Amino acid sequence: MDPELLLDWFDEHARRLPWREREPSANRGWRVLVSEIMLQQTPVNRVLPVYQEWMQRWPKPSSLASAGQGDVLRAWGKLGYPRRALRLHQTATVIAAEHGDVVPSDVDTLLSLPGIGAYTARAVAAFAYDKRAPVVDTNVRRVVARAVHGAGDSGPPSTTRDMADVERLLPEDDARAARMSAALMELGALVCVARSPRCSSCPLVETCAWQRAGCPEYTGASKPVQRYVGTDRHVRGLLLDVLRESPDPVEKARLDAVWAVDGQRDRCLHSLLEDGLVEQGADGRFALPGEHPTVNGK
Repeated sequence: MDPELLLDWFDEHARRLPWREREPSANRGWRVLVSEIMLQQTPVNRVLPVYQEWMQRWPKPSSLASAGQGDVLRAWGKLGYPRRALRLHQTATVIAAEHGDVVPSDVDTLLSLPGIGAYTARAVAAFAYDKRAPVVDTNVRRVVARAVHGAGDSGPPSTTRDMADVERLLPEDDARAARMSAALMELGALVCVARSPRCSSCPLVETCAWQRAGCPEYTGASKPVQRYVGTDRHVRGLLLDVLRESPDPVEKARLDAVWAVDGQRDRCLHSLLEDGLVEQGADGRFALPGEHPTVNGK
């Protein structure tokens, strides 16, 4: 794979996204961290409006750290997986208290923050601080599978193998390596897509191993199709919607009305309580964390 071909394509075709703006590095770390947390399992078009409002309201870690958890969950809206919002709040609190309100730049320190895993730590190091750190997501794995290995898709993930694959592709120079990590991801998102890849628009088409092999069909393990409606995640979201939209704690009857299957609804409500996304007061009513007067003495 020729890095120059990919980098030239990225320079011309990369989407103009707010977290890619070249700001002073201190603020860029926060912008990239917030975007990476929001983008986990969530498409860019859904993230953009929430991200922009979030950054206007909480432009640095300390401003988010000072917010109430209920406000944080309301601002998260319908992005899904709301535990990400509380983890980001926890992370902001640690950054504000222990790192001078600046997101760390090295992978090991980032990994020590609450809820920050290997992918997010490397993404922040690369995209915010121009570090040479292999960043591997589904899009990157698909590009490597096709362009390097000649396979129609990437198959089941393997952290060791996938990281080694990308490591070998990155230039030695930190800044160029960071740009290439972003370029690989962008190519997978815009051109080398899972279905109907736009090979005629790909900068790597002449050297792509999959093209040279005649674009064989993928015959490996299939990925399960994920449904949403009727799942516990769906029901949890419906319950949280009621609390987000209410300025006051609500009776259980209002929660019962959102889903008819009693056992599933109660199981989901219990899991929200266990996850700290909902609290129940002594009067039996439910609210977002920090917003029930009989629990918090307001």
